Amino acid sequence: VQLQASGGGLVQAGGSLRLSCTASERTFSTYAVGWFRQAPGKERDLVAAIRWDAEIAYYADSVKSQFSISRNNAKNTVYMQMNNLKPEDTAVYYCAAQIRGWGPPFGMDYWGKGTQVTVSS
Repeated sequence: VQLQASGGGLVQAGGSLRLSCTASERTFSTYAVGWFRQAPGKERDLVAAIRWDAEIAYYADSVKSQFSISRNNAKNTVYMQMNNLKPEDTAVYYCAAQIRGWGPPFGMDYWGKGTQVTVSS
């Protein structure tokens, strides 16, 4: 399964972006999907995740009420709406998929290449 993350860019503080993660195969609709981010010099951290049926979502404490994850299985796509962006949200954002089960912790099986999000102050 190939994952393609898109939607990153440069935005001013307080702005919004919507990231998309599109998969190459229909089986994606049965996977849990997560968004991770990695800032320069820091570890890659889980930001949000959504179960295959969208019934359950997980958010890191740092983004609760700020980010919202959703999915459209008919389009093989998971989204993450990011509002009120702050300079500390600057990072490369990756989407990843887990074939079975739910977390946390998550053990992702497939990773996309990432999309850069830069928030200017």
